[in-house]
Amino acid sequence: MELRISTDIECPNISLKIRDEKAMKEKRTSSLDTPVKQGTVVALVMNRIKEALINKELKPGDFLPTENELMQKLGVSKTSIREAIKMLQALGVVEMKRGQGTQIRTSPNGDMIDPLIFQLILQEGRSPDVVELRMMFEPAYMLLAMHKANQEDMDSIREAHAHFEKVVLQGEQSVEDDLNFHLAILNATHNPFVIRIGETIYQLFRTAMEVSLESNPQVALQDHTKIYDAFMKRDREKLQDAVIQSFENWKTGL
Repeated sequence: MELRISTDIECPNISLKIRDEKAMKEKRTSSLDTPVKQGTVVALVMNRIKEALINKELKPGDFLPTENELMQKLGVSKTSIREAIKMLQALGVVEMKRGQGTQIRTSPNGDMIDPLIFQLILQEGRSPDVVELRMMFEPAYMLLAMHKANQEDMDSIREAHAHFEKVVLQGEQSVEDDLNFHLAILNATHNPFVIRIGETIYQLFRTAMEVSLESNPQVALQDHTKIYDAFMKRDREKLQDAVIQSFENWKTGL
């Protein structure tokens, strides 16, 4: 007589335990439910809110929990919560809605404080690292703009170049005229992140561009014309060469 041992024995208690352990491992603790333990309290509160945004626990348009709820969840004082929210408001991340609470912005605030510009200022506008940033950024954004520019963009760039040519020939050029040409191309990228970074870089280099323009406006006009011609013809190689040459001339004029 053959003896058979079944391997299909069910162990409900063991199975339940395994499932419970698996569920506990998979369960994620919300960023806003994790108490702040150490470091600068205000910065850590801001970091918790940032993590909640990254993890999609908070989305643009959502309201933050109330001050009392955040105090309980994060284990910090009301003063720390208020200071963190004030800083987020200054950075353009949140806005106060009277009678409703604090809401995550759905779009950037034009009056927001840009922390990137302060970081770059501390690095100094002519330091090698920042100069390399501009050298890397300009050819890339101009190629993107050339690819995405529509007729309205082309008209704006044409107008900016014609105005710059006019004021240089009249000896009345200003750094604003120079910047307007670059910004017209920058806006043609139609990418808010690229535009924001580009505007920050040009703010930083404004004084250096002014010095170079005063030193030799005719060279600046020649550089702009080469960039303009290549851009309008959508000639990738000539545009890259023109931008690099313009950059080298700018450094020489400092």
